[in-house]
Amino acid sequence: MNQTKSILVLGRRDPTEAMRVAAGLTIFNHTLNLVFLVAVPSTPENAEMLELLEFSDVESKTTVADQAVPQIGASELAAAIVAADEVINL
Repeated sequence: MNQTKSILVLGRRDPTEAMRVAAGLTIFNHTLNLVFLVAVPSTPENAEMLELLEFSDVESKTTVADQAVPQIGASELAAAIVAADEVINL
């Protein structure tokens, strides 16, 4: 039986790979959220991937100031981790 899960992808070391993984998981109809814990390099590939994730209803946030996505604090990150059925660290 397929069960829809809430999945949180954390971009801790490789934000580009975290975006790829989150995009790939959209085919399973899970609810996905993505939080970057490091700065996302400003490249055309990353900008395109962020746009694809937004189009796919994957909510992206960051703990780093001055990024292209909304910033969250430690308490919001902790709440997101607790609320998720699965957490993937990349």
